[in-house]
Amino acid sequence: MSATVVMSANMDEIASPDRVLIVDDHSLVRDGLRSIFDDAFPACEILEADSLESALATLAAAGEVDLVLLDLNIPDVSHLSGLEQLRDRFPATPVVMVSGVTDRHVVRDALKAGAAGFVPKSLKRAAIVEALQLVLSGEIYMPDLPGDEGNAEEDMIRARIDSLTPQQRVVLSHLVAGRLNKQIAYEIDVSMTTVKAHVSAILQKMNVFSRTQAVIMAGKVGFRD
Repeated sequence: MSATVVMSANMDEIASPDRVLIVDDHSLVRDGLRSIFDDAFPACEILEADSLESALATLAAAGEVDLVLLDLNIPDVSHLSGLEQLRDRFPATPVVMVSGVTDRHVVRDALKAGAAGFVPKSLKRAAIVEALQLVLSGEIYMPDLPGDEGNAEEDMIRARIDSLTPQQRVVLSHLVAGRLNKQIAYEIDVSMTTVKAHVSAILQKMNVFSRTQAVIMAGKVGFRD
């Protein structure tokens, strides 16, 4: 099972994480993930939690954490409620879902809800390390799922567009229509500075480096809003 990403990262430039939190109610799973970090990132400090309540308390006490690995199914969460609470309380901390579930709709819902990646527990150790490296480099990791050939990139793009605010979606639709910043400012009755801020946020959330790349990506899924 391989990864689908919109843009590739230079693995040589990825710094080792200083601290990560593993959230899973099964100690064997936590031990397995810990061993992966011990091998791939030996200097990394590993924190553990067996519930969402414990995870929230650990994050509040620990301060900055580079990455959270969150099991999809832990006793005190329902579906993606754990991810949503973590994203709400700690929006700057990337959260990677780890699960035995590989349904493409669940994966897409997780990415739409703000997950930085979705790692199936069935992945080999080397593939998990690659997934974590991609996330640490700023990418969003999405596995290629059986029967999903040809749809993975579109799902990735839709998930990134879904992460935009309503106003950012409006601005993106104007970009797709080929309008300049001053035209967009006039159309939505905001300042040029505000438009520039929206465009910058769009590029960051879509993980592209130019308006042209954002327009091309949006065009692949027929985005018009």
